[in-house]
Amino acid sequence: MKAKKIPDIRTHYSFEAPLFRASIPTGASHVVSEDFASLDLNRYLLRKPDTTFFVRVRGESMIERGIFDGDILVVDSSQTPHENNVVVAGVDGEMAVKTLRHIDGQPYLYSANKKYLPIEIKPFMQFTIFGVVQYVIHRL
Repeated sequence: MKAKKIPDIRTHYSFEAPLFRASIPTGASHVVSEDFASLDLNRYLLRKPDTTFFVRVRGESMIERGIFDGDILVVDSSQTPHENNVVVAGVDGEMAVKTLRHIDGQPYLYSANKKYLPIEIKPFMQFTIFGVVQYVIHRL
């Protein structure tokens, strides 16, 4: 899965809207409570605005993790990547979205689609982790 960084996050803007509590019991129509709070998407999605960036993805290599072609990822560059995190990485000049794993101390980037083989990161490769994916935004 390839990624394209979306420049210029404007964190001084706010989008706040009502957040309703809804329940949908099986076999019944939905009930929306009149008791609601509000939700500011900047505060919810951008916990660290100075280290957060967006990425638009291309491809199908992460579909089993719920990341689809055209989705936007919210990525935090200050997070330390851990085992099984979905990361945005640079491999030999290409930006990729993969799951980080280690085998015998060696890093690998795994797809979430059985069509694609893992990428073993060799010492001679240019390899950088730009950040850890925090959220996926996609249209239903």
